[in-house]
Amino acid sequence: MNHLEFKEIRKKLNMKQSEIAESIGVGTRAVQYWEKGERKIPETTAYFVTNLLHEQEKKLKDGASPVIFSDLKIMNVPLANQYAQAGYLHNFADEEYIESLPTIPFTDDVEHRGEYMCFEVRGDSMDNGSYESYLEGDIILCRNIRQDYWMSKLHYDKWDFVVVHKEKGILVKRIINHDVERGIITLHSLNEYYDDMEIHLQDVAKLFNIISTRRKNNRR
Repeated sequence: MNHLEFKEIRKKLNMKQSEIAESIGVGTRAVQYWEKGERKIPETTAYFVTNLLHEQEKKLKDGASPVIFSDLKIMNVPLANQYAQAGYLHNFADEEYIESLPTIPFTDDVEHRGEYMCFEVRGDSMDNGSYESYLEGDIILCRNIRQDYWMSKLHYDKWDFVVVHKEKGILVKRIINHDVERGIITLHSLNEYYDDMEIHLQDVAKLFNIISTRRKNNRR
C-alpha cells in the first residue's frame, strides 16, 4: 500500500488523522509521515485499514449504519508470521515472548474475550482452489480453545483449526473426527494431495479456532 492509497482509504472512512492513528495504536505524526510518503506503511497497518474499509462497504451494502469510530473496539493481536513460528512453538507459554511479537489490530462489533493469536499460513495444504482455501501468506485470526474443552467433542463442523503440535509444528487443518474416548483427532487438508492424519491430543500444545482471514492483495 502506498501513501496515496492509505490517504484515500482514510478519507473514505471519514476519519481524521488522529482518529485512524488512535485506532492503529500509533501517534498522529506517524500517519502524517505515511501520507506524505516519507515512511513506509507497515504491512500489518495496510491489512487493518483495508479490512476496515471492507467492513464499512459491507455495512453500507447491507443497508446498515456505517462504521462509527467511537464504536470501534480494537484488539491488537500477536502475530506469529512464517519466520516466527519455530520460536512460537518453543515459547508459546512465555508471556514475555508473546509480548515481543508484532501485533495486528482487529476491529469487531463485540468485545472479544479469551486468548487470541494470528498466524501466517505456510504451504498449500489448505488450498484446493475454492473459496474455503487458506492461501500461503494469508493472516488468520484465531481464538484459543482451553484444554478442559478438549475432553468433550470439539465443534469441528463449525470451525477450521490451527493445531500447535509438539513435533509436527503449527498446522492449519480441518478436523473431520474427534474420538473423545481415545483423545485422537483426525486432521484433513483441503488439498487432495495431502493425506488425512490422526494425532493424539496429548501431543498438542495449543488448539485454536480460526475466526477470520485476511488475504494479501485481494487474491481470489
